[in-house]
Amino acid sequence: MARQPRLILPKQPHYILQRGNDRQSIFRDPDDYARFLGWLAEAARSCRVAIHAYALLPSQLHLLATPETAASLAAMMQKIGRLYVPWYNAKYERAGGLFEGRFRTAVVDTDQHFLQCSRFIELAPVRAGEAAGPDGYSWSSYRHHAGVQADAVITEHARFWGLGNTPFQREAAYIDLVGQGIGADELAQIANAVQKGQPLGSHAFKAQLEHATQRRILPAKRGRPFKQPPVTSA
Repeated sequence: MARQPRLILPKQPHYILQRGNDRQSIFRDPDDYARFLGWLAEAARSCRVAIHAYALLPSQLHLLATPETAASLAAMMQKIGRLYVPWYNAKYERAGGLFEGRFRTAVVDTDQHFLQCSRFIELAPVRAGEAAGPDGYSWSSYRHHAGVQADAVITEHARFWGLGNTPFQREAAYIDLVGQGIGADELAQIANAVQKGQPLGSHAFKAQLEHATQRRILPAKRGRPFKQPPVTSA
């Protein structure tokens, strides 16, 4: 059976996950991370994708991004692969694919889950044991959002701007948000959505997407349908 095409919607945030093939490393030293970020910025700009948050880990990468068109995300990821993989293979004298199949993605409900996804992504290095805190990791967008160091890769989203009227207010509010951490339920909800390629949002958000895209998003009702309406007591 042919797999269902990814659900990618223009002008809507998406969580993107890409792993190394067989969970192998895709970044080994600082130059690898720096090269990838440079090409990510170039590919995002040319393919019209706004990057709002990212975290690069040794064997995987996480992005929160908004594509301008339905084809923009795939075009960006393909361009990065064409630039980074041959360079990486030549550097480490290896051959073959580097990434695990096609990238995974989940459409994100802007109002309810955008900031939660940004926090989830920027805390990924902490969960992976790569840093004691998000501010101690160089290869994520947290330092940009916390006001430590501006990052040219990042395009700030309206939801981030809504955290305050001044840069200081926004940065302080975001630091507080990330400092709250992530509960187990929220962690599982986000991870499950991106693994399965399902939208991340409320029931109403999913129903709206189902109507707009004419594809099943909400779970089907259980049980066989009645051939006739059931008889109810008066």
